[in-house]
Amino acid sequence: MHMWVAASRSYKDALMLELKDVNQYYGGSHILRNVSIDAKIGEITVVLGRNGVGKTTMLKSIMGVVPIKAGSIMLDGEPIHKQTSYERVRRGIGFVPQGREIFGRLTVEDNLKMGLAYKSASAQMPAELYDLFPVLRQMLGRRGGDLSGGQQQQLAIARALAANPKLLILDEPTEGIQPSVIKDIGRVLRLLADRKTMAILLVEQFYDFAEELADQYIVMERGEVIKRGRGADMEADGVRGLMSI
Repeated sequence: MHMWVAASRSYKDALMLELKDVNQYYGGSHILRNVSIDAKIGEITVVLGRNGVGKTTMLKSIMGVVPIKAGSIMLDGEPIHKQTSYERVRRGIGFVPQGREIFGRLTVEDNLKMGLAYKSASAQMPAELYDLFPVLRQMLGRRGGDLSGGQQQQLAIARALAANPKLLILDEPTEGIQPSVIKDIGRVLRLLADRKTMAILLVEQFYDFAEELADQYIVMERGEVIKRGRGADMEADGVRGLMSI
């Protein structure tokens, strides 16, 4: 049986994440300006934009690393913007940060166990993680710091998946990764989305990777959402050109 099985209620087109008019400031700078986005179960929502447009700040706001100044953040129909980061993870968010942030001195197996940190002591590591990322099965006893960048990224994604999240968030997972691993990661993300048991929010600068995966796209510029639409329309909507402005 697959690790991510469909729940009893219908998840087709269900809204998992919704940001409404989120504003955030750093010092006197207005970083996020009335940002409204959503992510649905069974879809990959891609957020694009150049460096410094507010993408990572938005993710930090979703995760509770920085408090929002105005607006709301809803997860599975419930407000989470006043909850701690720990509470948000317990509610079902899996986060893969930019730069991966695996524990270099811990083994691959122990890194994966960190994904179960808030679960009960009897919680088992989902065996399917090794089907999704076969390379990890071969390296369970190896230290995380000894893995290649691509292997570390696969480990970071598997760690986020260990607790069976309802929402998987990835911050630029292709950064510094070899093309063959990028293809593998894309295949896994599409597989997970197509099972319609989770929503995936992908922040990305690599246009081709984003276009291939996006069910919905969102483009940010200067802390605002300047364009959105369906992934199939990205080329016709001129999104590639927006990335080079």
